[in-house]
Amino acid sequence: MDFLLPLALRQRTIEIEGGKVRLRTPRLEDFDEWRSLREQSREFLVPWEPAWHPEELMRLSYRLRLRHQQKLMADDAGYAFFIFSSSPEILLGGITLSNVRRGAAQTATLGYWIGETFARHGHMTCAVKTLRAHAFSELSLRRLEAACLPSNEASIRLLERTGFEREGFAKSYLKINGRWEDHILWSCRRDG
Repeated sequence: MDFLLPLALRQRTIEIEGGKVRLRTPRLEDFDEWRSLREQSREFLVPWEPAWHPEELMRLSYRLRLRHQQKLMADDAGYAFFIFSSSPEILLGGITLSNVRRGAAQTATLGYWIGETFARHGHMTCAVKTLRAHAFSELSLRRLEAACLPSNEASIRLLERTGFEREGFAKSYLKINGRWEDHILWSCRRDG
């Protein structure tokens, strides 16, 4: 059906149950729900994300994003999931493990977003704990890293609640909403 995704990549789906949420790799048929949630939550998300390009919410951009995510997963370099409520199934947001590093490191970087309507209801806490358990058990990672803006109090509380510890401070670390921003660096470890 989708000429942009080779057959081998189109068929790989991972689902992880996590109590009140379910994590699942994105699919083409999720596009309309994803676009709607991102559109409705735009003002809420923009202060915390890289600048949105003009084609951000177009179907072709979504397909290219899926293709890239499937390639990363096939290469064991990254894992992207949508977060759904368990019942009824409603798209709540997204969560990723990127920059997977094997060898001596066995680590990855955690990223996440949630629709404004679903923020501060415990869904992301459950999603982070679920993905963390999966990363340590199924992916055999030893360490997860995260970064957040010093002004993002909700993200700071989330990381503290889910077992992350502050490790440092990085000046001009990521370009967020068109500006290079300082970030607090966090980590959690399988053994700690």
